[in-house]
Amino acid sequence: MKKRLFYIITAAVLLLTGCSEKKSTIKIAYLPITHSLSVLETVEQSIKSPELNIELVRYGSWPELLDALNSNRVDGASVLIELAMKSKQEGIGITAVALGHRDGNVIISSNEIESAADLRGKTVAIPHRQSSHNILLNEILSSAGLSIADVKVTELAPTEMPSALAAKQIDGYCVAEPFGAMAVSLGVGKVLASSEDLWENSLCCGLVLTDKFINDRPADAKTFVTAYKAAGNSLTKDLAKSVAKKYLAQSDEVLDISLQWISYNDLDITEEAYNNLLEKVRRYGLSDNPPSYRDFVKNDF
Repeated sequence: MKKRLFYIITAAVLLLTGCSEKKSTIKIAYLPITHSLSVLETVEQSIKSPELNIELVRYGSWPELLDALNSNRVDGASVLIELAMKSKQEGIGITAVALGHRDGNVIISSNEIESAADLRGKTVAIPHRQSSHNILLNEILSSAGLSIADVKVTELAPTEMPSALAAKQIDGYCVAEPFGAMAVSLGVGKVLASSEDLWENSLCCGLVLTDKFINDRPADAKTFVTAYKAAGNSLTKDLAKSVAKKYLAQSDEVLDISLQWISYNDLDITEEAYNNLLEKVRRYGLSDNPPSYRDFVKNDF
């Protein structure tokens, strides 16, 4: 009887030990866009890691993704930073821990538009009011002496924008890649301006983690963020294209065009860049009380 009890206890200890050595799963939400390639490359590298097991959760729209993030159904997400700021302002426990990418946004117009001044009275699409794309639209209009009141703004799903431009339902748009590149590749639109032209060190997408995940699993959070930033630094154009082809199902031509405009190195969110974003968020009416850098950003991983 004692011998049998010994074997039972030993088996239980081995079982518990095995469980403790199993990699913890980290659930990260994303949209299939080139702006999320740092997350996707982190997954590719984590396959060889003894510490990380990342489960990607794909969504088709920002509202769906944000709902999952805000309700703790995922541990984090690559998301429009202005959307995350709005959630934080509303009391949701989330924290921005890194950028999603650098630059990578363009304003696309129909081929008939010659300059920003020609946008007066035209219909321009953005993916969401709470977005850097909205800010960039305001910036290009301001550069031409116009305001948002001088154009007709509509919100469209990114996937619908190239076809809407081709059908002349809209005259231009600003959206996450590769949907700008698609219009250029199809010959139905051109680049009117890039984020580099309009807003130095612009912020767009960010890597956001839930406070629950950070507090309950600090070691996993640190390991993941460290791996994420390293993955971004490793994304050369060739590697980025390879990852994009695996996850995004876009043509070589579209990806070659899109990846000219974006980079993924040095993904820390600096206080200077964030405060610049705060000023634009207030100026263009996205929010009158956005969260401060200290309340929303965590860089000390």
